[in-house]
Amino acid sequence: MGFPGTWMTESESMVYRVVPKCACSSIGQIMYYSDHGEFFDGDIHDATDRMHKWAFEASQPLITDNVKAHKSYAFTCVRNPYTRILSSFFDKICGIQRNGKRYRGNLVPQLAQKYGIEVGSPEDDFDFDQIKSFRRFLLFARDTIRWKRPMEPDIHWSAMSGHIATFIANGGSYDHIFFTEKFNEGMQVVLDNCETAHPIDLKTIPRFNESEGHGPKRAHPVEDYFDDLSMHLVYEIYKKDFNLFKYDFENPGNKMPIGEIDLAEVHAKLGD
Repeated sequence: MGFPGTWMTESESMVYRVVPKCACSSIGQIMYYSDHGEFFDGDIHDATDRMHKWAFEASQPLITDNVKAHKSYAFTCVRNPYTRILSSFFDKICGIQRNGKRYRGNLVPQLAQKYGIEVGSPEDDFDFDQIKSFRRFLLFARDTIRWKRPMEPDIHWSAMSGHIATFIANGGSYDHIFFTEKFNEGMQVVLDNCETAHPIDLKTIPRFNESEGHGPKRAHPVEDYFDDLSMHLVYEIYKKDFNLFKYDFENPGNKMPIGEIDLAEVHAKLGD
């Protein structure tokens, strides 16, 4: 199994378990800058050198040795499940991707046919009923996660605990897990614990939101998308995420965590 979704700086100063839709573009660029004194020109997910990623065969033994021996500071980042699934919908289902196409080719037409989801298009300025379509998308996301149909769950909406668990189950352990909602504070803890070739001032670095600008803007406050049934579905999918990472299930409008993450609890509950 190894360590899928794991990135490591070329200098091995830090190890990061990527969780999709949780500031991973910004974190990857900070890691890249900390080694090279410049940002990667483009989406950091497209970088194929000057950084180790589990996806590269040559990086796998280096990442495995480092993580199993816990040689470097290891961390990850989480986000409120309500805003994360909403972001996945607007980015992956409604948005046009970097290659100019829809995400996963025929996925959107399939969703239109099977779930009645509408997503609009750049031509009609993405004019559709966002709330109705999002709630139907939630049913689809639940079906993929619960029954693996009509397809396997996608990494962008599968539970954060699932991503984070593989790292622990295969012999890794985290030094820090921080909140996207308190990004500078959490990332600073990481930087304070690592020797980096180039200093980073988190207040001045740009935010790398690679999903921005290629789909519709969210037209309503977060809580408007979630009625009682939607909240029930979200809890069914993300119960572990709410509990382990201390987010407020009762109030979709509160994106901030309501407690501190207990690393020992995370390792105990995700390690089996």
